[in-house]
Amino acid sequence: MPRETPYWAHVGKFPAEGHGLKEHLLAVGRRAAEFAAAFQAREWGESAGLWHDLGKYSSEFQHYLQIPTDASAETSPGHVDHSTAGAQHAARRIPILGHLLSYAIAGHHAGLLDGRSEEAAQEKRLKKPCAVWEHGLAELPDPPDLQPPDFLRAAFGKKDAFAIAFFVRMLFSCLVDADFLDTERAMNPEKFETRPRFPSLGTLAASFFQSLEKMEHKAGTEDINAVRHQIRRDCEHAADQPPGFFSLTVPTGGGKTLSSMAFALRHALRHDLRRVVYVAPFTTIIEQNAGVFREHLGREVVLEHHCNLDPEKESEAARLASENWDAPVIVTTSVQFYESLFANKPSRCRKLHRIARSVIVLDEAQTLPVNYLKPCHRALELLVRDYGCTVLLCTATQPEIRRRPGFEIGLEGVREIMPDPAKLYHSLERVEVARLGLQNDAQLRERILAEKQALCIVNTTRHARLLFDAIGPAPGHFHLSARMCPAHRHLRLWQIRRALKSGAVCRVISTQVVEAGVDLDFPVVYRAMAGLDSIAQAAGRCNRRNKLGRPGGVYIFTSEHASANRYFADTAQCAAQVLEIHADPLSLEANERFFRLYYWDQKARWDAHHILENFHLEQNRDFPFNFSFETAARNFHLIDDASECAVLIPWGRKDRTLCQRLRAMSAPDRETLRQAQRLAVRVFPAEWARHAGRDIKLIYDNLGILESPQTHYDAHTGLNLEAEGPGMYLTRIIHERPWK
Repeated sequence: MPRETPYWAHVGKFPAEGHGLKEHLLAVGRRAAEFAAAFQAREWGESAGLWHDLGKYSSEFQHYLQIPTDASAETSPGHVDHSTAGAQHAARRIPILGHLLSYAIAGHHAGLLDGRSEEAAQEKRLKKPCAVWEHGLAELPDPPDLQPPDFLRAAFGKKDAFAIAFFVRMLFSCLVDADFLDTERAMNPEKFETRPRFPSLGTLAASFFQSLEKMEHKAGTEDINAVRHQIRRDCEHAADQPPGFFSLTVPTGGGKTLSSMAFALRHALRHDLRRVVYVAPFTTIIEQNAGVFREHLGREVVLEHHCNLDPEKESEAARLASENWDAPVIVTTSVQFYESLFANKPSRCRKLHRIARSVIVLDEAQTLPVNYLKPCHRALELLVRDYGCTVLLCTATQPEIRRRPGFEIGLEGVREIMPDPAKLYHSLERVEVARLGLQNDAQLRERILAEKQALCIVNTTRHARLLFDAIGPAPGHFHLSARMCPAHRHLRLWQIRRALKSGAVCRVISTQVVEAGVDLDFPVVYRAMAGLDSIAQAAGRCNRRNKLGRPGGVYIFTSEHASANRYFADTAQCAAQVLEIHADPLSLEANERFFRLYYWDQKARWDAHHILENFHLEQNRDFPFNFSFETAARNFHLIDDASECAVLIPWGRKDRTLCQRLRAMSAPDRETLRQAQRLAVRVFPAEWARHAGRDIKLIYDNLGILESPQTHYDAHTGLNLEAEGPGMYLTRIIHERPWK
């Protein structure tokens, strides 16, 4: 990816009257102070804003502004460094504490730096010669005395380097957002005025609860509705408790999506919190649940922030709000949420200060990878302890993540909302689980074809393709996997729901993309052996609405494909151990034992990428904080690096035009890339190396366009770069689309 080059670097002369450098520094200081006040750091925000552009007072920078150029960032050829001056001033002016400010100021264009490295580093910046700028201080007021907030003082006492570094990142967020907004106000007032103004949470909550009452009145008095109503009442009652960690253990079908929002809104109002941030692992859940929230809250107040948004369905106000999460309800992915907490770039960190004093709902909390468990838990603890947040762990299969002997990284003080989760589980039982043992594809084929409607979930895209070929393409036969671009999967889900609703033939072969929140309801589900959390999610697609009048059938099998079995080797092994003891893999007892095995016995992997080892305190007044922000950001990726290469699929007529436009661009802009995300299929580096430049037209770095979709993209199973000869033509898919 090209280095980040924010447009606001050119600030020094504004076109509008009264927007000179002094006015900019004062305005950014006021705005950053307002943002930082959310975590008792108002003076810190003001100081960062006042000093962030001190280097622009130098005669060199003023001369640079007169040179006609398109270059607008410190990373551009011929630039004049203006960030180092303020960083050096903060470190000199305020002993020890000033170094925290200096990290934020030095990185406010290119990003937070590593303390020490062979390339650009914070320590080197503090020793770098700067042009004379000090005369500019005469224009500015002295900033207030800096006092560490109580939580920062406690972190110093405990020598908690990560907590101190986390404060720097939050302060950095306040500065870069304030800088963005004030520059936009001066340079692009039309855009600034377009930024949305949202109703208060109180107004939204009143509308939400009124809408819920109407829905429940229409729902009738069936047992399931009575259970859902009680779950929501329990959530509303728990919302009055003090902020902190909560868990909501509700089986699939218990209405936890709306109940969790009821908790979040009431809790925010009760404790004067600012917004609700709803986090889920997959975009399928995000899109579905955001739609549910909009039905009860209104369309414009729910902000979706993920990669598969359709630009034609996203308003300009929503695009602007997604830059810094300035909305009352945010719905986003685990990748966006956690990677932002460990990011170092201005665009990724800009929204972080908005998380302070929020209710964070972590849907499907059990999907957090073991390899990042320790840093993620530490970040959540700090958000709750130091930044006024409440975190709700919301899932049908609650992971065993509470702190206890042998699991010292567990979360402390988690309060379960449901009075009796075991009783609730039994009241919502709708399936029976059976083990089939080893099943080859021929046996699976016979079982699937014997059912009018059935879902079979396997562990790899290759196995899904082979099994789909075994049952044969036919009306009512569908395939779902990550080898289909998001636009293709969206179409298939629409067709599947239509077939299920009408009672038509509907046999689906899928990978785990169909699990965790996708609203499908089959009478029979087959699931290849995996972790108990995956099995429970598969069971959630069976008899979901309890319409059968009997339990649905969930069948667990072991695949004949060794590679497919290896895919979930760790979790499947834990599940096998649990199933030797517990007959019902969905019981709370089995679930607790599974997560104990899965989390507790993986101590060496809790921080597999050594994220927390990047932050150190030193006995050195000239450089007391050695924080490697850039290294930590580079190494923190919830999605494995192996899937970072992406191939764009020319889908419909407009999308083919988009791909043609990308081909013609020397450097694709961010908006065009964002539009193309719904066409992207991730591939492994080995595949990329074999096909880039031949079957894949390289756009830049690890992004390309599929050259021959008629050969390598199947209308049923998606991308297959190893295919030879003509395949199912893409026009076959286009004609199936239910929209224009």
